[in-house]
Amino acid sequence: MYMYHVQFPGIGINVTINPTAFYINGHPFAWYGILIAIGFLLAFFYTLKSCKRFHMDEDKFTDAVIAGIIGGIIGARLYYVLFDASDEFIKNPASIFYIWNGGLAIYGGIIGGLLCGALMAKHHKISVPAVLDLASLGFLIGQSIGRWGNFMNQEAFGAATDLPWRMVSENTESISTTGVHPCFLYESLWCLIGFLLLHGFSRKFRRYDGQVFLLYSLWYGVGRFFIEGLRTDSLLTPYVPLRISQVVAAAAVIVSATLLIVFRKRTSLTGCGSKKIMELNAIVDEVAVKKSRKKAKENAVPILEDGTSTIFENGEQARKVMAGESVRNETVRFGEAKASSGTAQSPEQSAEPAVQASEKKSSPEEKIQDNNNTPQGK
Repeated sequence: MYMYHVQFPGIGINVTINPTAFYINGHPFAWYGILIAIGFLLAFFYTLKSCKRFHMDEDKFTDAVIAGIIGGIIGARLYYVLFDASDEFIKNPASIFYIWNGGLAIYGGIIGGLLCGALMAKHHKISVPAVLDLASLGFLIGQSIGRWGNFMNQEAFGAATDLPWRMVSENTESISTTGVHPCFLYESLWCLIGFLLLHGFSRKFRRYDGQVFLLYSLWYGVGRFFIEGLRTDSLLTPYVPLRISQVVAAAAVIVSATLLIVFRKRTSLTGCGSKKIMELNAIVDEVAVKKSRKKAKENAVPILEDGTSTIFENGEQARKVMAGESVRNETVRFGEAKASSGTAQSPEQSAEPAVQASEKKSSPEEKIQDNNNTPQGK
């Protein structure tokens, strides 16, 4: 059982980690796979819960996710095999299928997953751009957590550095004995920040289906371009000494930025987003309406069909009106100002001052005259 002694000398952190989490019947289960599985599950639950916000059928979206998983695994492996500089797969073609030995590329997984997921969405006749928006938010969750698998394996780190957060372990000593860039941490934080920003954007500012996906592609591409430039184990293009992930990231940034400019006036939306654009497309926020109904029910205040509350003072008055009972003496007129003293008066109390004022206005002569004019009974 191999252990890594990992240090962050600049900030005084020292930990010992074991890449293997546990064994079952002698079979090892690595932290790498467990963390990827956790990231996937959290991403799946988040996207499934968000389906109502995006006005998307949960079952159809689940089918797209399953297709995306299959395509993602195939794409990640093919990407790695195609750009691997060694002759391992030429000498032993069967080793292409040995994915348990490692060798999966994240960009290949994203491309394959999105392609197969989009095809399934099209088959189910749901908005492909909307599916891509939702899937991109899930990708950020999965990538943020999954990158910690690289930490457990002590891989995917960068070049030598003297920054306070530099990392040192048995694996990094081949690059530097003083410390290297913890690239796994950079990408994990970059994806976490991107998720928080795009989550808020998707709920309040999204103008058209596909906009969040383009922003994801732009955000992740920028981060990956610079982070990949720090790494020492990058895959290179076959004929030109360029990091393939940097080439893909740069292309993604350019294409995404161009399309964001071209589509800047689009307003084709099928789910949550900008309130004005939702109104333009006659979209009702079902989640907000449901919350409004729940709150009204808890407060015993009836609500109208559109989710707004009634103008009654309380639920009891509303129920009496609906039952045909009178609440004339109980209901306070809507918008009527309260008395300056701040205390409510009953109708009888309110009438007393008026009667007293009437009596004070009548003089004795007027009273005698009124008595004389009154017919006397026989």
